[in-house]
Amino acid sequence: MPHRAIQIDDERWAVFPSGRTTQYEKDEFSLRFSRIPSGSGPDRIVRYSPLGAKSRELSLSRMSDAELIELFKVSQPSWTSAELGYRR
Repeated sequence: MPHRAIQIDDERWAVFPSGRTTQYEKDEFSLRFSRIPSGSGPDRIVRYSPLGAKSRELSLSRMSDAELIELFKVSQPSWTSAELGYRR
């Protein structure tokens, strides 16, 4: 699955589609943020509605780093998300 890497507050994060779909499959997607290196902290998840592309991979590739950082700011930690199994 394609991913992007971004820098947020001196930490590197991999960003990729979570793979989970809902009944709003073409209108709403989930992105998962995972620290690099993997396992160095809890993941985060956010749902968003793309304005242009209706493909997860294409919409992710068209987002700027600034847009991803804004989504990160409103994301929820794994321990509050059923999608990530409430893992700490």
